[in-house]
Amino acid sequence: MKNLYIAEKPSVARQFADVLGVKENAGAGYLESEDSVVTWCVGHLITMSYPDAYDEKLKKWDLATIPFIPTEFKYEVIPDVSKQFKIVAGLLNRDDVGCIYVCTDSGREGEYIYRLVDQMAKVGNKEKRRVWIDSQTEEEILRGIREAKPLSEYDSLSDAAYLRAKEDYLMGINFSRALSLKYSYVIRNYLKLDKCVIAVGRVMTCVLGIIVKREREIREFVKTPFYRVVGTVNVAGQTFEAEWKAVKDTPYFNSPLLYKENGFKQKKDAEDLVKKLSANGMEATLVASEKKKEKKAPPMLYNLAELQNDCSSLFKISPSDTLKIVQELYEKKLVTYPRTDARVLSTAVAKEIYKNISGLKRYTPMAAYADEVLNMGSYKTIAKTKYVNDKQITDHYAIIPTGQGMGALRGLSEIAANVYEIICRRFLSIFYPAAEYQKLSMTLAKQDEFLFANFKYMLKEGYLKVATNRFARKKDDTKYSPEFIETIGHLKKGDILSLDKFEIKEGETSPPKRYNSGTLILTMENAGQFIEDEELREQIKGAGIGTSATRDGIITKLVNNKYIALNKKTQIVTPTFLGEIIYDVVYYSINGLLRADLTASWEKGLCGVADGSITKEEYTDKMNTFVIKYTNLVKGISNQNQITTVFDRTRVYYKK
Repeated sequence: MKNLYIAEKPSVARQFADVLGVKENAGAGYLESEDSVVTWCVGHLITMSYPDAYDEKLKKWDLATIPFIPTEFKYEVIPDVSKQFKIVAGLLNRDDVGCIYVCTDSGREGEYIYRLVDQMAKVGNKEKRRVWIDSQTEEEILRGIREAKPLSEYDSLSDAAYLRAKEDYLMGINFSRALSLKYSYVIRNYLKLDKCVIAVGRVMTCVLGIIVKREREIREFVKTPFYRVVGTVNVAGQTFEAEWKAVKDTPYFNSPLLYKENGFKQKKDAEDLVKKLSANGMEATLVASEKKKEKKAPPMLYNLAELQNDCSSLFKISPSDTLKIVQELYEKKLVTYPRTDARVLSTAVAKEIYKNISGLKRYTPMAAYADEVLNMGSYKTIAKTKYVNDKQITDHYAIIPTGQGMGALRGLSEIAANVYEIICRRFLSIFYPAAEYQKLSMTLAKQDEFLFANFKYMLKEGYLKVATNRFARKKDDTKYSPEFIETIGHLKKGDILSLDKFEIKEGETSPPKRYNSGTLILTMENAGQFIEDEELREQIKGAGIGTSATRDGIITKLVNNKYIALNKKTQIVTPTFLGEIIYDVVYYSINGLLRADLTASWEKGLCGVADGSITKEEYTDKMNTFVIKYTNLVKGISNQNQITTVFDRTRVYYKK
């Protein structure tokens, strides 16, 4: 009997075939040897059927036929890949295939891809084992095959995968039809369009809401000027600035004249303070001086969201492009599995981490650092640090270099090589000590007011030695030299210091920043920040909007639907007028779709199904109830034409 290995993509299948020594039959949709067969899907081979597959009448969009909730869902082969499905189905059912090794991507979506194929191919009671790997190195592939568990152990993950697809299907079908039937005519007339289908989704609409809300916050923001008072202190011919602040038991503390504790609303009040401080001589008394050292530890390792954020900032590439690049690095054995939410390593990996470090000695930009880490021996105790935590890993550990695949470096594009470099730098930095800084804070008294000055300089660069990359914008040099800070650090309490002058520095409040593609990804990952209720925020901790595997696709879908615009040069994200109209339609009908806490709680629920803490029946009931309730609510709307008055309020911002 032969073993059948089924991968998600042809490129991955070839990696398995190379490791297993399977070379024959290339070009037939599979590879075969005396004891093994290797085949592949091409991403998804099966999809959920449209409603008309259940009943031809459902092809027409009609309020009378929704809510549409099938008791049993139908699936069909995707026409473009039907040839490969027939090949795979035939192999799965071959009499000489004894054990099936499922080698699709190790995650919820990979599980779903295989289970649909298995279901559609009607595979019998053959032995099925799940290969779960974190990289495509030979050792990891062999380990994954050797330690493959029965596929049944992943049934809960499969349940979660099916439910995610059903949920997206039901919300997409029912809500898009309901809202389109109610509002499409109104929007078409308003925008003078030939057609308008209102596309909404569990995750997509929530992300649109985040973008629109931010844009409206920016529009409604009113800049407020404020005026700070700063004194110039002279010590031995050198000067530094000390800023006035209103603190407890001083005349201006909690005064309505203040914008904040260090600024006035009106310039005149700042001028009055300057007059007061300038009276009775230009001297101040040092009443407090504190020196302390501060340590800054290396950042956590990259997960996909953090990497996408940094690549958006450093290289101005979209999350989708970042994922394509890191997927390429993964398939070339250079890095570990990219679609991960974890920023830590597992204890098992930590025990063997010297292999990853040693491999980087063959990567010129990092060779010296890798050698230094091995000589320091810090990798031996990494398991005792915050960078290793099995409890923070669901499917995969953080993205790190494998230390292998160096031959593929020559074939990388410049941008892919840069992405690989920052992954390596982040990885090696965790084996270095923290950066150390000397901090000095001083408090000066002038009459019954106080001035404050703070200084900081680096003592030891620690991990920054390796983490600092050539792509980041260089920060300004330190304003004061360490020698000068050391000099003023020797001043004692009670010393009298000279003041050269007082001046007023005008500033103004800034509106919130627009999201760029990277910060939007991080915002989706950390959806809990939008939840005011502390208990609920804690409940959905770790659950974001979408998953690491889908977030970039959500942004792409919003762009393709023309609901948002993504500036390719800056990666700044803004809503379109159509996007704001869709937002308003949803806000006045199914506004729960715009709530990040609700969307994140659904994701948390799917995680609960995956880990067995929530039954698929419980989740299904809640899902169906929500869809039925809000579909019927939209059907009952009768004042849809009045929404154009809401559109009018936004239109002024889009007039050319």
